[in-house]
Amino acid sequence: QVQLVESGGGLVQPGGSLRLSCAASGFSFSTYFIRWYRQAPGKERELVAAIGTSGTTYYVDSVKGRFTISRDNAKNTVYLQMNSLKPEDTAVYYCNAYHLSRGESWGQGTQVTVSS
Repeated sequence: QVQLVESGGGLVQPGGSLRLSCAASGFSFSTYFIRWYRQAPGKERELVAAIGTSGTTYYVDSVKGRFTISRDNAKNTVYLQMNSLKPEDTAVYYCNAYHLSRGESWGQGTQVTVSS
C-alpha cells in the first residue's frame, strides 16, 4: 500500500525557514518522481518543486533561490527546505509520488503559515 506522510509544517515569521519531510512506504521509492505541490485558500493547487530519479530538480519561479528539494533514497524520504519564507508561501503543502506506468499518489498535506 502506497503511503506518503508529510511533516514539518507550522507557523513561521516572514524571513524564517522550515523543512518539510515526506516519508514514503509501500512502493519502489527510488523509481518515482517526487513532487511538492501547495494549495492556498481560494487558489488552485500548484507545483512548487520536483525531483527526478537521478536527482534532477525543478522549481517554480516564485521559489527559486529560496527552496531546495532533495531526496534520500536510503530513507525513502524527500525534503523541501524552505528559506526566506514569505506570507504568500502560506498554503497546505502536499507530497506527490509519480511513476509513468504506475500512476501517482498523494500525501495528506501539511500546513505552512507565514505570518508575523
